[in-house]
Amino acid sequence: MNATTLKETITWKQLISFFLPLGLSATLVTLSHVIINSTLARADNPEVVIASYAIPLSLLGLTERPVVLLRQACSALVRDRISFRAMGVVSSYVFACIILLGLILCYTPVGEWVFLYFFGVEREMLAATLSVYRILMYVSIFSGLRCLFHGIIIFNMRTKWLTIGMGVRIIAMYLLSLYFITTDNVSSGKVGAIIFLVGMVIEAAVAIWEGTSLLKHVIPEKAPNHPIETKGQIFSFYKPLLYSSVIAVIIGPSINAMLGKTTHIHLAISSFAIAGSLTQLVMSFFSYIHQIVLNFYRKDAVRVRKFILMLSFIPGTLIAILAYTPIGPWFMTHVMGVNAELKHASLSAMRIFMIMTIVFPWLDYMNGIIMLRGQTKIMVFSQSANAIITVFTLFVAIATVPGWNGMIGALAQSLGMLAELFVVIYVLKRTNDVQQPNQPQENM
Repeated sequence: MNATTLKETITWKQLISFFLPLGLSATLVTLSHVIINSTLARADNPEVVIASYAIPLSLLGLTERPVVLLRQACSALVRDRISFRAMGVVSSYVFACIILLGLILCYTPVGEWVFLYFFGVEREMLAATLSVYRILMYVSIFSGLRCLFHGIIIFNMRTKWLTIGMGVRIIAMYLLSLYFITTDNVSSGKVGAIIFLVGMVIEAAVAIWEGTSLLKHVIPEKAPNHPIETKGQIFSFYKPLLYSSVIAVIIGPSINAMLGKTTHIHLAISSFAIAGSLTQLVMSFFSYIHQIVLNFYRKDAVRVRKFILMLSFIPGTLIAILAYTPIGPWFMTHVMGVNAELKHASLSAMRIFMIMTIVFPWLDYMNGIIMLRGQTKIMVFSQSANAIITVFTLFVAIATVPGWNGMIGALAQSLGMLAELFVVIYVLKRTNDVQQPNQPQENM
């Protein structure tokens, strides 16, 4: 089949039908966090309760980020049951490490030290914060299971099942949220952790059901000309992603820790959490751009770039509408139940987040090119740049404008992502990766 024939097989309809369910499912993921924050905002002391949930949630990134990468690895490398079994072995190692780390943080003095001295949690809030994390630590296990089977579902173009799984999850979380609100039981951050865990268990169950069905009836035992057979081959692709994620996960905790040194600590953390959740709600729809690259770039690179260009303007426009029109204040007041002071601080932070919404679509596109080539080592350097600039910005802003509160976190995260994009573009231009991608396995 020649290149022209391949290009003719890719249409706008194919791209949209593949991407739309992914975008909807990712948006629903972020909507689940909006549901939780909206529930906690109805507590008697919303700033304190949201902070007691937001801090352990950021620590959850230490355990959830590595398992989320299983989705990319599985989508890029698994083509038959042999390669899936190798992926399963790698996944089991990841899960074991996550459980061990979670137990150490929850039930040894290490966890207390992390919350007290790294996050700057006040001692009177330590017990409440730890109780929340003791529930959240199990979220990462079920998240890993759903991501593992999502990789199979995505490559087999069954992306509607991601939307179905998230739809069921959202309904369950919303009903549970209504229960806590109507019974007046929103008294601590544990409510948010319980809602999150229940939703993740349900989504994982749907993904496992569909993924197992594909393994039994669609995916062959051995795909022709597919070289991935051992856990070593999986690790060579996955380890650089893991290393970059270890660097990336320090960003969230670092921001929350430094926000603990602002003028109004609880207001800063809460406004950053609310503005961040709404920004992620908008950006999440576009978080699967890398999957478009993985599945379609070789067939029609020009069509893929045009499609990404069309998508890239949307998130910034949506955030501008929320931040600069009455829609945002109305949503925060009547949907999320946020008070006036917290609403004003959250809107200010959201306006800073516009930088990140402009950068993100192109960063995800470039990362897709990197994964397509299997040159995931590049991501270690780009994530390092992100972390360095984020932390540097935090220190400078805390020292010079501590009264910016949640805006400090938004600025640091946005500039960090911009630095990451610059590094990726620089490396890809030097190696001409964008023009001539190769198979991932060729570099392993």
